[in-house]
Amino acid sequence: MPDDNLARIVADARNEFAQCADPAALENAKAKYLGKAGALTDLLKGLGKLPATERPAAGAAINEAKQDLENALSARRAALSDTKLARQLAADALDVTLPGRGRGMGTLHPLSRVQERVETIFHSLGFAVADGPEIEDDFHNFTALNTPENHPARSMQDTFYVESGMVLRTHTSPIQVRYMETHAPPIKIIAPGRVYRVDSDATHSPMFHQVEGLWIDRDVSFADLKGTLTEFLRRFFERDDLRVRFRPSFFPFTEPSAEVDMAFGDDGWLEIVGAGQVHPNVLRAVNIDPEQYQGFAFGMGPDRLAMLRYGVNDLRLFYENDLRFLGQFA
Repeated sequence: MPDDNLARIVADARNEFAQCADPAALENAKAKYLGKAGALTDLLKGLGKLPATERPAAGAAINEAKQDLENALSARRAALSDTKLARQLAADALDVTLPGRGRGMGTLHPLSRVQERVETIFHSLGFAVADGPEIEDDFHNFTALNTPENHPARSMQDTFYVESGMVLRTHTSPIQVRYMETHAPPIKIIAPGRVYRVDSDATHSPMFHQVEGLWIDRDVSFADLKGTLTEFLRRFFERDDLRVRFRPSFFPFTEPSAEVDMAFGDDGWLEIVGAGQVHPNVLRAVNIDPEQYQGFAFGMGPDRLAMLRYGVNDLRLFYENDLRFLGQFA
């Protein structure tokens, strides 16, 4: 293969690249010399016809020429791009003084905001925050809470069973049980977290959040319960005219038990919390002497608190991941 033939191909390609006035023409010129049917490619295909002693030198020369043309091609692409930009600037087609496009900033989910607010208020009232597993055994989720097998309260929770004896927790009360197993009184905690029940409508979700509270000491009374919840609700909703009432109710783990309602001004009553004095059987299950210690427990749904605080009438909106909705709370 004569060297002058290779040199001619390189010279012709460089000259044609330099004359291309737009990227499309440049790509056509590239195909003419470096494409599958290009002049330089044909030379590479012809290496097999050369004597074995000539092939290494010929192959090296062709590869060197190919690299030379690829460098020339890249340089011409850059030159065409610079020319285009210069034309745009000259014609004021691009305003370089405009601010750059901003990147969206993430923010906390409204339910996370509410949970943080709840934790902050209770922390100011002297409560610590406790945590525990979401998959629970039967003892911690039911039995230790005075809800033995075949107790009717179990059927009210339509439990998600994971495997034999294990269940997705139906409330955060198991956190309180585990805490009492490992900590001696006095105990003053809240237990926030995700819980699971077979329930779904405008005000219920199969997975939702719950915050439960527990205060165990020698002289903690129902009056302390009333004062704690009233103070929390007034701080959370920032309303001094908020009224609170306690109605008799039933929960297997408290006695006496109460439903807690609230009202703003002359508005109607709205159920918001379940509460009561901790049942002696619950204390006995965790080896706390009910003759020496007593206290109260309560449970509320921060998802419901979020609906009331933000004026949302459908709980499912919080879980649909619609940024148009969630962006309102940023």
